[in-house]
Amino acid sequence: MQKLAIISTHPIQYNAPFFRILAERKKIEIKVFYTWSQSKEGIKYDPGFGKNIEWDIPLLEGYNYTFVENIAPNPGSHHFAGIQNPNLIKEIKNWGAEAVLVYGWNFKSHLATLRYFKNKIPVFFRGDSTLLNETAGFKKIIRRFFLKYIYSFVDFAFYVGIANKAYFKAHGLGEEQLVFMPHAIDNKRFELNEKNAAAGVWIRHKYAINTEAMVFLFAGKLDSNKNVVFLINSFIAIKAQNCFLLIAGTGMQEEELKEIACKHTNIKFLGFQNQEQMPGIYASANIFVLPSINETWGLSMNEAMAAGLAIIASNGCGGAYDLIKDGINGFVFKLKDINSLNNAFSYLTENNEEVNRMGIASQKIIEKYSYSFDCMALENKLKSTVV
Repeated sequence: MQKLAIISTHPIQYNAPFFRILAERKKIEIKVFYTWSQSKEGIKYDPGFGKNIEWDIPLLEGYNYTFVENIAPNPGSHHFAGIQNPNLIKEIKNWGAEAVLVYGWNFKSHLATLRYFKNKIPVFFRGDSTLLNETAGFKKIIRRFFLKYIYSFVDFAFYVGIANKAYFKAHGLGEEQLVFMPHAIDNKRFELNEKNAAAGVWIRHKYAINTEAMVFLFAGKLDSNKNVVFLINSFIAIKAQNCFLLIAGTGMQEEELKEIACKHTNIKFLGFQNQEQMPGIYASANIFVLPSINETWGLSMNEAMAAGLAIIASNGCGGAYDLIKDGINGFVFKLKDINSLNNAFSYLTENNEEVNRMGIASQKIIEKYSYSFDCMALENKLKSTVV
């Protein structure tokens, strides 16, 4: 089996299942080199949520990994100098890697890894950046030149969707260097089975929501980029009967949002919800809304679609261009255009049967966005590249 070294800062709830399935398939041999060694305790402060986060699903089971010593004075994945691993390249070489896959270039050691292994072994790259909301000007020109230099060290990039592919092409990577490996989640864990449905019923009961009500859901960090103020104002404006908005998450804007919504009993704040609770949260809703200003993808859309929800998202969400078929499984609204979001809200609140049909369509669309698909994409590219 070909040996692939995977470079990532820390265990992530969306990547760990992918690594585990790759290992279980036994088509290639992987070892994950985590470069933020201080994260091995499993708890990290997330400034977006405004609290320490410890995920309640296993992130280090079923695959080979190591934590490489990070000597950064201010360690963390929030800045370039936060990841400094003097022994990373040596450890990759000692393991006998025949190719390397780097998640993200914007850390000192990750960029050094790209540069060192170029023309030695195949260098693969994974990132989900887009050109959405990019502004014209001198800074854009400088950034183009800089990023073309960065991606000159990459042999092949795995792109997650349409917007991400356009980003890679704009920075010098050719069509023959790009491989589709979409963002995926554990679809089965979020599907509407008996357990998740029961959890959804319990949540509705807890928040005094009747079974006939139309429930909109937002789940994520409560910060300015998520645009939840815009969402709440739009929901209030439509004045729909027997409709609720659930907001799952915490963050810097939490108190401000509660103040805006304080007179509206059909807006419920659920607080932070860990991974084990999320399938039930989705099961309690009919429609998922992601109003973000700048979202490279939006994996919560994958989760909601696997749970059978219709989707509304802004055109600032990279994943919206792949996951949402307008009028089929939801709607994409224009940023800063409250009428665009109001129209989507109003249409769905007046068409219950359409909501159900869209939810079924979401489940069918999301089927190909799976870890199995991603494993095959990676395995095939590795086998065709490593002789």
